[in-house]
Amino acid sequence: MCEYVQKEALPIVIGGDFNIIRRLDEKNNDNYNDRWPYMFNAVIDTLNLREIEMSGRKFTWANHLQNQTFEKLDRILVCTDFESKYPHTTVHALSREISDHTPLFFCTNNSSSSYQPQFKFELGWLLRDEFCDMVRDVWHSVLVDGTPLERWQAKIRRLRQYLRGWAKNVSGAYKKKKLHF
Repeated sequence: MCEYVQKEALPIVIGGDFNIIRRLDEKNNDNYNDRWPYMFNAVIDTLNLREIEMSGRKFTWANHLQNQTFEKLDRILVCTDFESKYPHTTVHALSREISDHTPLFFCTNNSSSSYQPQFKFELGWLLRDEFCDMVRDVWHSVLVDGTPLERWQAKIRRLRQYLRGWAKNVSGAYKKKKLHF
């Protein structure tokens, strides 16, 4: 599974009844052993997944005994790429009427189909000889009137735009070079 998740190109969403809690506060009584939650959390961390916080209720499962146990067993996990692409995603617990589990409503809150990727500065860029000179040239090429904040915003916006294009070209050239070896 780990290899599959790490090699997958599309953002990953995994959801459902995991039949295990992650923390003591996900259960309404003290009958708790941290061995399984520890292992479950280790798998989640190893796969670099994040849980989308649920609203609407604290627990998603209940048994039918007289002294009921409530636990959070149902959840939605996403990879960091999904989290970056859909930062406004929500999970809402719906009413539990038929099952002993709570259905979860998963919504990306994506108002448009056009996706503008978040700008990510790569530390490796600083190792390139020409990088600092290029940033200085782009920064000084923007001449805007206005307040200092407006000038700074225009310069940073232009620099971000330039670096996005530059990074694509650098990445493309690297991939071509790698293929020829």
